[in-house]
Amino acid sequence: MTTAAESLTARANDLASRREPFVHATVVRAQRPTIAHAGDTALVLPTGEIQGFVGGNCVESSVRDYGLQVLASGEPLLLRVLPGKPLRSAEEGAVEVSNPCLSGGAIEIFLQPRIPEPRVLVVGTTPVAQALATLGSGVGLAMELTDGQSAEPRADDAALIVASHGKAEEVALEAALRAGVPYIALVASETRGAAVLDSLEITTEQRSRVFTPAGLQLGARTPGEIALSILAQLIQERSKARYHPPPGAPAAMPAGMPQPDAAPATAIDPVCGMTVAAVEASLHLEHNGVTVYFCSPGCRAAFRKDPERYALTT
Repeated sequence: MTTAAESLTARANDLASRREPFVHATVVRAQRPTIAHAGDTALVLPTGEIQGFVGGNCVESSVRDYGLQVLASGEPLLLRVLPGKPLRSAEEGAVEVSNPCLSGGAIEIFLQPRIPEPRVLVVGTTPVAQALATLGSGVGLAMELTDGQSAEPRADDAALIVASHGKAEEVALEAALRAGVPYIALVASETRGAAVLDSLEITTEQRSRVFTPAGLQLGARTPGEIALSILAQLIQERSKARYHPPPGAPAAMPAGMPQPDAAPATAIDPVCGMTVAAVEASLHLEHNGVTVYFCSPGCRAAFRKDPERYALTT
C-alpha cells in the first residue's frame, strides 16, 4: 500500500522529470498545540496549490504566500508562524509571521525551491558540441544535444548554441530568434559567421543578438577551451540580464529562472488582517464585484455573515 509520503515523493519526482518548478515545504519544528509534526511535508505548486500537509488552514495560507515568493526568488526560506496580531519580521533567509487566527503553538517550515536547471540547446555532434554538453552540466545547466532540423527552442531556454559546422545552422538560428531565446551563439569564424547571418531573413536587431564568433576572446584553440569560452560568455550575459536591466526596467532573473514579477499579487484578509496570496488556490469569495481573499474558513464565514462590518478594509 502506498503511503502519503511515498505518494508525495512520487509527485515531486514526476514534477522534476517534467521540468516543472515547485517548492518543497518541510516542518522542521512544531510547538504544541499545533497539529503538524516535525517531518511533515508538502509541495507548493506555481498555482498556489498545496499538496501534502504542513499545518492547518492559517499556516497553509502563509506557506502558500511565502512559497510563491520563494518560487519567484529561487532562494530558500525558513518560515516561522506563531499566534498574535498580524505582524511580520524578516532577516536574511528567514521570516516570522504572526497570525491572530492561530489558537496557540508555533511552527517552523523550511521552504526549498525546486527549480529546473536552465536548458541549453546545443546543435551539433561535433567535438565542441560534446565538450559543451560535458562542461555545461558541471555548472548547473541542463545541456541538450540536438540537430538543427528538430531543435525546438523556447523563450524560457537559457541559450541555443549552434556548433554543427555548417549543418542546419540557419534553421536553428531562425527558430531561436523567433522564440526569443536570450543567448544565441554560432560557432564559426568571423567571416563564415557573417555569411551565415547574411543568408537569414532577419532584422538588424535580431542579427545583433547572435554571438559569432561565439565565446569570450580567451585565445581558445581546443574544443574544450572553445566550449569553456562560450559558457563563460553565456554566464556573463545571464549575469548582465539579472543585475543590469535596461533603464526603467525591474531587475530580472535570467531566462530559465523564475522572474521576480512572476510572484502573485497579495491581498489582506479583511477579517483578521493577514496577508494572503491573491490566487485561485487561496480561500476567497466575490463581494460587490470584488474578489476577497481569506486565510481560513473561519474568516471567510465571518465575512459572509456580516460583510458590511469589514467593507472598509476590502
